[in-house]
Amino acid sequence: MKISINQAPKYTGQEVTIGCWLLQKRGSGKLQFLQLRDGTGFMQGVVVKANDEELFTAAKGLHQEASMYVTGTIKEDERSSFGYEMEVSGLEIIQNNEGYPITPKEHGPEFLLDNRHLWLRSRKQHAVMNIRNQIIKSTYDFYFDNGFKKIDSPILTSSSPEGTTELFHTKYFDEDAYLSQSGQLYAEAGAMAHGKVFTFGPTFRAEKSKTRRHLIEFWMIEPEMAFYNHEDSLVVQEQYVEYLVKNVLEHCKLDLEALGRDTTALEKIKAPFPRISYTEAIDLLHEKGFDDIEWGDDFGSPHETEIANSFEKPVFIVNYPKAIKSFYMSSNPEDPRTVLCADLIAPEGYGEIIGGSERISDYDELKARIVESGLDVEAYEWYLDLRKYGSVPHSGFGLGLERAVAWFSGVQHVRETAPFPRLLNRLYP
Repeated sequence: MKISINQAPKYTGQEVTIGCWLLQKRGSGKLQFLQLRDGTGFMQGVVVKANDEELFTAAKGLHQEASMYVTGTIKEDERSSFGYEMEVSGLEIIQNNEGYPITPKEHGPEFLLDNRHLWLRSRKQHAVMNIRNQIIKSTYDFYFDNGFKKIDSPILTSSSPEGTTELFHTKYFDEDAYLSQSGQLYAEAGAMAHGKVFTFGPTFRAEKSKTRRHLIEFWMIEPEMAFYNHEDSLVVQEQYVEYLVKNVLEHCKLDLEALGRDTTALEKIKAPFPRISYTEAIDLLHEKGFDDIEWGDDFGSPHETEIANSFEKPVFIVNYPKAIKSFYMSSNPEDPRTVLCADLIAPEGYGEIIGGSERISDYDELKARIVESGLDVEAYEWYLDLRKYGSVPHSGFGLGLERAVAWFSGVQHVRETAPFPRLLNRLYP
């Protein structure tokens, strides 16, 4: 019977066959310990010389990343984190290649990134991608269970939600077009039709990465909600992040363990989250000795980290100055210098994971903001139509998938999630 490694606990005491690769091996004169992987998990296979000398010789001759079918009996193994191993009784070798470039020795990040297409096979990279997969699954579960509809926004667009960010320019036949910075504007159109929607897709920023937090290509989850004000949106954000953390802790225990992730901080992530105004955050930084920032400046990584370190949970920084935020954000009626927005800052120095706001719902105000921002009004006529016909208060936010993966996984560098070398973005622990 052919099974996968993650099914092994169901077949204790039975003989099964698994298609797999050899991660690495070790042995003695009597035993060979094969570390096997098949994409669903990792498990040890034990070959006993006394049982079958020819099989033992074949196992001893295997090279790293050899592909094969392994047959044997599943047994419990309390010493392993997986809890099971296989006593091997047969090998059918598919390919026993030599010279696999990523050996068990220490390699530098540049070498590993150049071999990203192979590095994905490693235990830690496997764990990171499992956590990423769980976040994606939990995202769909959360929004579907809460009455949202998934819509898809275009990747080629004629307008920009983030007017100050550089765009990747291209030609759409005889018209100018750009790679999308965000699905938000189209999600707003969806919200006016369906009430609550979310988009989930790739976004692009044509600016060189200056820190481990900045990416040129990344994936965004962007809900938009009709009849939701800023406060309503903050509640959804809290519930969503708490749900993601809970599911990662529950379903990715072995992955977190493989990464050496201390989950103490994650276990504290329960709604509600603390809130601090932008003005209070500036005052806090001044109290902490930061003299490189004044009211009206945007926060850098050291500032966000210092603010986050003042709290045990993610913290909302609310009501930023209008001048440093996007044109579509509603003014704060209590302080017209600021807008009804929030950035959610993760603990442990991982920075902003969510940015959101209440959107301007008044046609004239939005048009004036487009003009003030130096944008082409004609390119936003369709967006203005949303305020011309049946406008309602509405809010939304965006969570960057790679930033969330880095935080949950405890990895220190965000560079690439694509399985190819030298692409735009990379992710490594």
